Parts: sequence; C-alpha cells; structure tokens
Amino acid sequence: MSGAPEGFTYRLRKNGDVELLHHGRPAAVLRGAVAARFLIDVDSEDPQELMARITGNYKHGNERSAKKHPSNRRR
Repeated sequence: MSGAPEGFTYRLRKNGDVELLHHGRPAAVLRGAVAARFLIDVDSEDPQELMARITGNYKHGNERSAKKHPSNRRR
C-alpha cells in the first residue's frame, strides 16, 4: 500500500466551474481564476496529488503516531 491519493476525478461545468469528485461524490467546486489555474496545473502535476491537496484530503503527518494509539492497536 503506497498511501498515494486515489479516486479523484473532475468535470468541467458549462459555466466554466470545475467540480472535483472523490469516489464519485462531490468534494469541491472551483470557480473563476482558481478553476482556470487548476486546469493549467492538472496537466503539469500529478492530478491525484493536486486534487487531494485542493480538497484537503491528504495525509496530515499523524498517521504513524495514530497507529501507536491504544484504541488503534490490534489484539
């Protein structure tokens, strides 16, 4: 398991907005200059990483410490 983001897609709306989806569910809507910048960046960066960053659905750095928490230990 690599931990890389997955399951993100996007679709361009008729009005120029960009809708980001995570596993088919709406995650964010980008409008105006932000939507235009996204369409430029999505071709030059890893699309999954970019969409994860924009939606806030990415690792926060506490996964290792959370694994050691008593409620997350396997018996």
